[in-house]
Amino acid sequence: MSSWPDIARKTGGDDYAHRFAANFDKLAAQGQDVHGEATFVASLVAPGASILDAGCGTGRVASRLAELGYDVTGADIDDAMLAVARERSPEIEWHLGGLSAMDLGRQFDVVVMAGNVIPFVTDLPEAMVNVAGHAGGVVVCGFGSDRAHLPPGAPVVPLSTYDEACAAAGLVLVERWSTWDRQPFDDGGYAVSVHRRA
Repeated sequence: MSSWPDIARKTGGDDYAHRFAANFDKLAAQGQDVHGEATFVASLVAPGASILDAGCGTGRVASRLAELGYDVTGADIDDAMLAVARERSPEIEWHLGGLSAMDLGRQFDVVVMAGNVIPFVTDLPEAMVNVAGHAGGVVVCGFGSDRAHLPPGAPVVPLSTYDEACAAAGLVLVERWSTWDRQPFDDGGYAVSVHRRA
């Protein structure tokens, strides 16, 4: 399976990370809400809570949460994406590493994985064990589980596969929605799930 950086370079060119961030800048300039994930997370815990943005990319979600007063840390396997995150929000602590390898030495009130992180994880069971180990509160994850809800080149990971990895890691499903603004779950190809350690 191709890695996220390989797929991103193929579809977006060598400067894919800046292009990725610029796309969201453009949407925001057009008046679209690009902070749905951060708004969702902020509804779960009060400002000041600790949040790990796992698979943070260019830091869009982490940066917004920091603006809202949260203690945010970001981690990603893609050094080009992290370079953009560091340029835009140098005050945030950013870590390079995959989900199964990161060892930040602490737990967080929320671990959030937004922006289709899961389809690009090559070792999902191991990754979710490690994610669970960093979760002192809840794990929040949103991703597409069919081709229509994924970027080009992304592999399809069935929601049942994610649920199995979570269960094996000792995570129990608390709630599930079809969107970040809490539309009822309809199994329509996208899911936002909240898990808690058993």
